[in-house]
Amino acid sequence: MEILLISPTQSGIGGIAQHVQGLSNYLKDKGHNVEIMSSENTFTIPIKGLKNPSFMISSYLKSKFKKNFDIVHAHNIPSALAMKNISGKKILTLHGIFSEQIDQLHGTTSGNVSEKYEKNAISWADLTTVISKEAFDYYSKKGFQTIKIPNAINIEKLNKYEDRRYPKQIIFAGRLSKEKGTETLLKICNDLDEELDLLIIGDGPEKDKFTNIQLKKKNIHFLGIQSHEKTISLIKGSDILVQPSLSEGISTTLLEAMACKTCIITSNVGGNLELIKNQENGILIEPLDHKLFNKTINHMMQDKLLRKKYSESAFDKIKEYDWINIGKKYLELYQSVLSK
Repeated sequence: MEILLISPTQSGIGGIAQHVQGLSNYLKDKGHNVEIMSSENTFTIPIKGLKNPSFMISSYLKSKFKKNFDIVHAHNIPSALAMKNISGKKILTLHGIFSEQIDQLHGTTSGNVSEKYEKNAISWADLTTVISKEAFDYYSKKGFQTIKIPNAINIEKLNKYEDRRYPKQIIFAGRLSKEKGTETLLKICNDLDEELDLLIIGDGPEKDKFTNIQLKKKNIHFLGIQSHEKTISLIKGSDILVQPSLSEGISTTLLEAMACKTCIITSNVGGNLELIKNQENGILIEPLDHKLFNKTINHMMQDKLLRKKYSESAFDKIKEYDWINIGKKYLELYQSVLSK
């Protein structure tokens, strides 16, 4: 098959980027021809609030020069306009509830405009997929038919090297923006026990707050953008991964922490509820309750056996989310839509 993947991003540690790269690798391994259109090869304005809109316009203009494909697979709403303009069977994957994410980031007015555009984008696709039960239920109530196929990781190819820099090491890895719970993360940093060290990996509009806090707190270490391999080795070398997101689909970072057997403390939102069963394979906490996050971090750092119990249980679950299984579902989906 000739397959075009359209995505705002295809590199870095972000969930969409990791998903698109993983899907591309799987499809190529199966002998299909895959091309990716992303911000890495399409003009965008690298300014807060302008990157996605500029990608939407520039990818649409670029799409006018694209040949025919068997499958045109767009990832998230900013990719949908280009998808609409290219010949081929069209699939749209929604990595979360787009209009709600825009509402959180930019306010109700922007959220309402996004919801209207979201409806149009879904109507342009021959088939729409979502990555979490929360999103499936949300769009079903709106009257849209979707298919749930979660995020995935390649367990076998994950970096096996462990990078431990401190005796009691905690890590956060992800986009530094409001929907990822940066307000709570900052409060966790401020109240963190001096015996614990917190590594922060990522980039985004809230980055400066973390570059500043590490100047005040010696046990906060802002590492900025790291390669995927380095990020995995640091997760693997940490005792706990903390993730206080306000919203999540199926978090690639959580999947990777599960595969690394790193104990997880995260928020009780979205797709996290599908991956983590509270006090069975991790800990779930209200996303704004920074005091409970800190209390739980302290408790889990003192109980190595409990951390091991949770992380071993999480590792047992991760096989469901390997690209060997998830990639097969996408191929079956492609073949199904081509046969119609």
